Amino acid sequence: HGAAEPEETGTEALPRRTPAPAWLPTAKGEEGDFCLRSSDCAAGLCCARHFWSKICKPVLREGQVCTRHRRKGAHGLEIFQRCQCAEGLACRLQREHGPADTSRLHTCQRH
Repeated sequence: HGAAEPEETGTEALPRRTPAPAWLPTAKGEEGDFCLRSSDCAAGLCCARHFWSKICKPVLREGQVCTRHRRKGAHGLEIFQRCQCAEGLACRLQREHGPADTSRLHTCQRH
Protein backbone atom coordinates (compact mmCIF):
# COMPACT_ATOMS: atom_id res chain seq x y z
CA HIS A 1 0.00 0.00 0.00
CA GLY A 2 2.66 2.57 0.81
CA ALA A 3 5.19 3.39 3.48
CA ALA A 4 3.92 3.42 7.04
CA GLU A 5 4.05 6.78 8.73
CA PRO A 6 6.77 7.06 11.34
CA GLU A 7 5.46 6.75 14.89
CA GLU A 8 5.63 9.95 16.95
CA THR A 9 8.05 9.53 19.82
CA GLY A 10 6.96 12.55 21.86
CA THR A 11 10.40 14.02 22.36
CA GLU A 12 8.84 17.15 23.88
CA ALA A 13 6.96 15.20 26.55
CA LEU A 14 7.38 16.58 30.05
CA PRO A 15 8.18 14.30 32.97
CA ARG A 16 5.00 12.89 34.45
CA ARG A 17 3.95 14.33 37.77
CA THR A 18 1.31 12.98 40.04
CA PRO A 19 -1.34 15.68 40.39
CA ALA A 20 -2.10 16.94 43.88
CA PRO A 21 -5.33 15.55 45.34
CA ALA A 22 -8.31 17.87 44.79
CA TRP A 23 -8.72 18.42 48.53
CA LEU A 24 -5.14 19.64 48.96
CA PRO A 25 -4.99 23.36 48.13
CA THR A 26 -1.94 24.34 46.09
CA ALA A 27 -1.92 27.91 47.45
CA LYS A 28 -3.33 29.63 50.51
CA GLY A 29 -6.88 30.92 50.05
CA GLU A 30 -7.50 34.60 49.45
CA GLU A 31 -10.37 36.63 50.90
CA GLY A 32 -13.68 35.03 49.90
CA ASP A 33 -12.19 31.63 49.00
CA PHE A 34 -13.77 28.53 50.55
CA CYS A 35 -11.82 26.92 53.41
CA LEU A 36 -12.04 24.28 56.14
CA ARG A 37 -9.68 25.84 58.70
CA SER A 38 -7.71 29.05 59.13
CA SER A 39 -4.48 27.36 58.00
CA ASP A 40 -6.11 27.08 54.53
CA CYS A 41 -6.13 30.90 54.28
CA ALA A 42 -3.36 33.36 53.45
CA ALA A 43 -1.68 35.48 56.13
CA GLY A 44 -3.99 38.06 57.70
CA LEU A 45 -7.08 35.92 57.05
CA CYS A 46 -9.01 33.35 59.07
CA CYS A 47 -11.55 30.72 58.10
CA ALA A 48 -15.01 31.75 59.34
CA ARG A 49 -18.60 30.70 58.70
CA HIS A 50 -20.52 32.61 56.03
CA PHE A 51 -24.06 31.26 55.76
CA TRP A 52 -23.63 27.48 55.65
CA SER A 53 -20.08 27.32 54.33
CA LYS A 54 -16.76 28.74 55.48
CA ILE A 55 -14.66 31.33 53.68
CA CYS A 56 -11.42 33.21 54.28
CA LYS A 57 -12.13 36.55 55.96
CA PRO A 58 -9.77 39.30 57.15
CA VAL A 59 -8.47 39.28 60.71
CA LEU A 60 -9.87 42.32 62.55
CA ARG A 61 -7.79 45.47 62.99
CA GLU A 62 -7.88 48.12 65.72
CA GLY A 63 -11.26 49.85 66.01
CA GLN A 64 -13.18 47.19 64.07
CA VAL A 65 -16.27 45.63 65.64
CA CYS A 66 -15.61 42.18 67.11
CA THR A 67 -17.73 39.47 68.72
CA ARG A 68 -17.29 38.71 72.41
CA HIS A 69 -18.76 35.34 73.38
CA ARG A 70 -20.28 34.96 76.81
CA ARG A 71 -20.68 31.18 76.61
CA LYS A 72 -18.19 28.67 75.30
CA GLY A 73 -19.45 27.16 72.05
CA ALA A 74 -21.62 30.16 71.13
CA HIS A 75 -19.25 30.91 68.22
CA GLY A 76 -20.65 27.90 66.35
CA LEU A 77 -24.17 29.34 66.35
CA GLU A 78 -23.37 32.34 64.18
CA ILE A 79 -23.98 32.20 60.44
CA PHE A 80 -21.75 35.24 59.84
CA GLN A 81 -18.68 34.70 61.96
CA ARG A 82 -16.02 37.37 62.33
CA CYS A 83 -12.33 36.64 62.65
CA GLN A 84 -10.57 37.27 65.92
CA CYS A 85 -8.72 40.52 66.59
CA ALA A 86 -5.19 40.77 65.19
CA GLU A 87 -2.21 40.02 67.42
CA GLY A 88 -1.73 42.61 70.16
CA LEU A 89 -5.44 43.52 70.17
CA ALA A 90 -8.28 42.36 72.43
CA CYS A 91 -12.05 42.38 71.92
CA ARG A 92 -13.32 44.83 74.57
CA LEU A 93 -16.45 46.81 75.28
CA GLN A 94 -16.26 50.12 73.45
CA ARG A 95 -16.15 53.03 75.87
CA GLU A 96 -18.56 55.81 74.99
CA HIS A 97 -17.64 59.25 76.20
CA GLY A 98 -20.92 60.54 77.51
CA PRO A 99 -23.42 60.35 80.35
CA ALA A 100 -25.15 57.21 79.07
CA ASP A 101 -22.85 54.24 78.53
CA THR A 102 -25.54 52.27 76.73
CA SER A 103 -23.40 50.88 73.87
CA ARG A 104 -22.84 47.13 74.03
CA LEU A 105 -20.52 47.28 71.02
CA HIS A 106 -17.18 45.48 71.30
CA THR A 107 -14.19 46.62 69.25
CA CYS A 108 -10.60 45.45 68.82
CA GLN A 109 -8.44 47.53 71.15
CA ARG A 110 -4.78 47.56 72.17
CA HIS A 111 -4.06 45.62 75.40
